[in-house]
Amino acid sequence: MKPRGPSTSPARPGAASRSDLLWVVLLPVAVFALSTHFELHERLSSLTTPLERWQVDELPLALLALSVGLAWYAWRRRGEAARLLERNRELTRQLIAVQERERVALARELHDELAQHCTAIRIEATYIQRAQALDQIGAAARRAAASAELLQAGVRRLLRRLRPADLDELGLVAAMQSLCDDWAARSGVACRFHPQGALRDCGEAMDTTIYRVAQEALVNVMRHAQATQVEIALVASPGTVVLHIQDDGRGLAADAPAQGFGLLGATERAAALGGSLETRSAPGCGTQVRMCLPLDTAGVAATNELAAA
Repeated sequence: MKPRGPSTSPARPGAASRSDLLWVVLLPVAVFALSTHFELHERLSSLTTPLERWQVDELPLALLALSVGLAWYAWRRRGEAARLLERNRELTRQLIAVQERERVALARELHDELAQHCTAIRIEATYIQRAQALDQIGAAARRAAASAELLQAGVRRLLRRLRPADLDELGLVAAMQSLCDDWAARSGVACRFHPQGALRDCGEAMDTTIYRVAQEALVNVMRHAQATQVEIALVASPGTVVLHIQDDGRGLAADAPAQGFGLLGATERAAALGGSLETRSAPGCGTQVRMCLPLDTAGVAATNELAAA
């Protein structure tokens, strides 16, 4: 048997808090005892007396006020830190759940469709090897070609789910227009896209963020809004790019639960680029999603040069 090493289990949060509080209490007591024993105040007073004209003897009181102010500031920020930590934990949990669902969906599609087409091609290839008549060979070859086309379509569909290929092939404006047209055809809800300004110089990261946020917003409209039309505006002005999405659906009640993973992830995407995302909704008045991103022209130019190199 291997010797058991020292325990590496983390201490409980309650025990750590009590230990820290004990040190906070013991430190002033120890300082007070030492000051009383060595008469530190009297010695400090004798040292600061020659510096009376600079009011150095008032410095301890100012430092005391600073300490109290810092303690108050830390106490006020404690609640914010706890909320931020809980939000990050919730985001992590939902991210893991979404990843697992996506992996299951991809595995099912690979098994049910792509593997089936691969098997069909192998069967047809074996049949061609054994066939004697030319018409049989031709029919098997046509069936294999059809299976190969279906296989290629399945691969493209999977790639589209992993990466918006339209961005690379068409650019941001055309990809957004294609997204709106495809979504409208699937949902039966009118979707209009209004681009404005110079949207060709946003950069790859910003293009992907804009596309994914619009995609997530349309998914939410289809699932929850019961809307009849959606308006998407993408406006580029000097220094900023604004994405505005408005639907005429049923909206959200004031006591509705917090935003789900989709909009939470969209908020994180915007924050990663130094931007912000906000949603406004009221019962019967639809929902607005507005994302504002700073446009760093120098940074975009450097990114484009790196991509070209």
